[in-house]
Amino acid sequence: MRADLSGNINRFIIFSVFFTARAYYPVLAILFIDLGLTLDQFVMLNFVWAVTIFLFEVPSGALADTIGRRKLLVAASALMFIEMLCLLFASWSSGAMLLLLCILNRICSGISEACASGADEALAYDSLPEQNRTLAWDKLLAKVMRWRSIGFVVAMILGGILYDPQILNFLLPQDQTIPADIAHRIPVLLVLLQAIVCVFITWRMREPAHAIAGAKLENTWEHILTTARWVLTNPKTLVVIVIGVAVDSIVRNFATINSSYYRLIDVPEWTYGFLGALFGIMGFIIPGIAKRLNEKFSLFTNLLFIVICTLVGLIVLVPAWSIYGLIPAIFLFSMMFFLGFTVSRVLHEEAESSRRATVLSVKGLIFNLGYGLFSLAFSMLLAHFPNSPDGNALRHSLLWQVPFFALVTLMLLTWASVKLKSRNQGKY
Repeated sequence: MRADLSGNINRFIIFSVFFTARAYYPVLAILFIDLGLTLDQFVMLNFVWAVTIFLFEVPSGALADTIGRRKLLVAASALMFIEMLCLLFASWSSGAMLLLLCILNRICSGISEACASGADEALAYDSLPEQNRTLAWDKLLAKVMRWRSIGFVVAMILGGILYDPQILNFLLPQDQTIPADIAHRIPVLLVLLQAIVCVFITWRMREPAHAIAGAKLENTWEHILTTARWVLTNPKTLVVIVIGVAVDSIVRNFATINSSYYRLIDVPEWTYGFLGALFGIMGFIIPGIAKRLNEKFSLFTNLLFIVICTLVGLIVLVPAWSIYGLIPAIFLFSMMFFLGFTVSRVLHEEAESSRRATVLSVKGLIFNLGYGLFSLAFSMLLAHFPNSPDGNALRHSLLWQVPFFALVTLMLLTWASVKLKSRNQGKY
């Protein structure tokens, strides 16, 4: 008798919101810098994070397909709890211990993301009724992205306000004050509570049946290699992943250093949370637009649109106009939602249930490897340029990434055009 999986859908939405909408995101870069790290050290930590995902992404996806998606989600939630503990302890540390705890935080974060990547969507997708499952997934994907956006709005506003001691003390009675080192820990403590919620939610999930569940662990590597070969030989999956990683790596790198960019363009720190909330609102709007455009136009047309919009955004970032520099930043972030919807739609449509989590993990591995390599290159750029006057290194690095992105995506789009036409994949 088939288990009742209807509750998985709401649990998937709740988990997705609490796992992804984290209150420290609007101050992520300056959080580590205020702990005592330099900007290039912080960017290097993101490379450590990406390498960790590179090592665990696909094995975790294959494990999800064999021992079960629910177990991987419980593990992801537990690791989220540990990574937040590392940040809390790091805020009382310095020197080598500070760096060690920050590295441990990035490693736990990477493994956690690897465990959740693919397993969450695969569990939700296979929990949907088989009849009209593709259409139902499009609706659920748009719905969960909207709920994530609401979560981001709340988390970003709270994170920005709670991190700034001046705003907190303005809201408190005059005889009560909160020092900066305490205020900087509050967003981390809030995410620690979110991790507890994630553990509880994932524990209550039910495992849907899928083709190779319960297979022997020694078959895991064979499953990984077979699935990876399928991903890299299927024209649609190959094109959407390769072009997707080119866009994702450069935009996500900017997203991790956005608070440093905000300081460069003289945006007050107390507004960072509200900017993150605006980003969340864009995420509420974009999935509906992405859904309509993906239904109306070909995959290549949608990827071309994403690349052109991203290039325009990167170009307009370069002058770093005071305050007005926010416009291209928000525009770039909106492309992440469009890209995420497009990639997820194609992969779920093409993949079989038996390999769904592994396919998503292969995508995650490639995306995070690209992000890690670009973060490494960007940190080298930052270290190469002198940072005098303040922000000089960041200004020059933003400039150099434009011709790099333009050249790479031009070559990839030319290749994708030939690849999709030669195999007659869909409407071109």
